[in-house]
Amino acid sequence: MSTLIQRPLYLNTLIDWKDSEFIKIITGIRRSGKSTLFLLFQNYLKENGIKDNQIQNINFEDANFSHLLDWKTLHNHIQSNLVLDKKNYIFLDEVQNVSNFQKAVNSLRLKKNVDLYLTGSNSHILSGEFSTLLSGRYVEIKMLPLSFKEYVSVYPFNKTIHDKYTDYIHNSSFPASLEFIKEQQWNNSRIRLFLENIYNAVVLKDIVSRYNFKNIIRLENIIKFMFDNIGNETSIKRISDILKTEKISIQPRDVDAYIDAMLTSFILYKVDRYDVKGQQILKTNAKYYVADIGLRYYLLGKEGDQGHILENIAYLELLRRGYKTFIGKVDNREVDFVALKDGNAEYYQVAHCVENQDTLARELKSLSSIHDHNQKFILTTNAGGQSFNGIQLINVFDWLIK
Repeated sequence: MSTLIQRPLYLNTLIDWKDSEFIKIITGIRRSGKSTLFLLFQNYLKENGIKDNQIQNINFEDANFSHLLDWKTLHNHIQSNLVLDKKNYIFLDEVQNVSNFQKAVNSLRLKKNVDLYLTGSNSHILSGEFSTLLSGRYVEIKMLPLSFKEYVSVYPFNKTIHDKYTDYIHNSSFPASLEFIKEQQWNNSRIRLFLENIYNAVVLKDIVSRYNFKNIIRLENIIKFMFDNIGNETSIKRISDILKTEKISIQPRDVDAYIDAMLTSFILYKVDRYDVKGQQILKTNAKYYVADIGLRYYLLGKEGDQGHILENIAYLELLRRGYKTFIGKVDNREVDFVALKDGNAEYYQVAHCVENQDTLARELKSLSSIHDHNQKFILTTNAGGQSFNGIQLINVFDWLIK
């Protein structure tokens, strides 16, 4: 059996919330490591005195548990296996597959000797009746595939940081792709098949089946368009108009429905624009980023704009670090990211390369137009360690692995 890739950020979060009254709900795209995180946490529990019979771990995509897909049956099964005089740790993996799962979960959370952990690959598990029942009684842990720091920490070969980055964006940040490399089972066709399986699972299970979309080809056209336009300001109407020029007739409301489905399956992330001076969110021309660049590479068969790829990776890293992130607007200029946390703001420009003085001047000009005392950074692959009137030039690889 291969060694589990450690995920300290998420594991420590679970440890911090252990034995609290809150249900712990881990959300994220398929194959991002949610099930592995459960195993890591269960190992931690066992190392700290918890016995096997105090742990119930049920994965609802495992056929061995297909008899538990009814909420009453599930509830009775869990209750009949509880250790009455001790704390019980209940792990329900891909719980959205259970009919009316919220009824079983809401009943179990009332038991003083039960600590509940759930995962889901669709954000709708936190909507509707479940959200109403659990108002204020759960914590959501948003899980992403491997960060670049996690990736290089277990990368098995002695390559330069640039070469590791190339593998990261080509072969994907999904943990299993790195396992292939570690076990020296890597080849292009194996990675491609793995990514194809993830893509099909997300599209067919988390989008088509949930939303009952009939036109899969149209959906895939929207997905490819969004993947090809990461880092570009995008309006729903503009997407509809562009697709019509490509002989794909689709109404803006349908585009909106497809994109919403992509967002709820965690294959895509939306970043709103933010007026820095007015300190308010703008409702027009958001940007979108993908959960994994390798998946994008698989689907499009090309790399595309390196600056936008790096921007995508920087956005996901800010998300991991707990920032609420927006696209900044200052007068008529744009700042790639306004990152808000604990009442403070940080400003980021992301440029793949700033060797060209005109490029550097352009990146500096956007940040210089902000006249507050918050920190300002330019992230780039080919420089670092310099400062221009308080604007710090940071090597992005150093920033990613710090």
